[in-house]
Amino acid sequence: MVKSSLVDSNIYIRMLRNGLDPVINLGSRAKENDLVTCGMVRMEVLRGNKNQDVRLGVEKMFDLMIHVPTRKRLWENASQLAWQLDRKGLVIPAQDILIACRARQVGAAVMTSNRHFHSIPELEVIDDPF
Repeated sequence: MVKSSLVDSNIYIRMLRNGLDPVINLGSRAKENDLVTCGMVRMEVLRGNKNQDVRLGVEKMFDLMIHVPTRKRLWENASQLAWQLDRKGLVIPAQDILIACRARQVGAAVMTSNRHFHSIPELEVIDDPF
């Protein structure tokens, strides 16, 4: 059983587009395991939100979550993984490789609807439950 989940930005973005409150919908998941986030997810979600009030609410939610910082070692790992996957013909967006490496480093699963996360070795993936 995973003790933490890094929720990919596509989950938040889809919820917001469909008028769902991520705080309410993800709150029940937080009872099962810790929800973590990273700078890349935060930026992807907040940059596209047009409604300032909703944006502030989501930003407050991120502020309450466990934030895993980005350090030089993460960039090294992500660069290596991207190179390895590219050699196998698996070209995955750089931001998703970064998110996956961050999750692996802290022992978290990635909750996502993007199928390419399943191609990343040693990464537990939780398919979008919403």
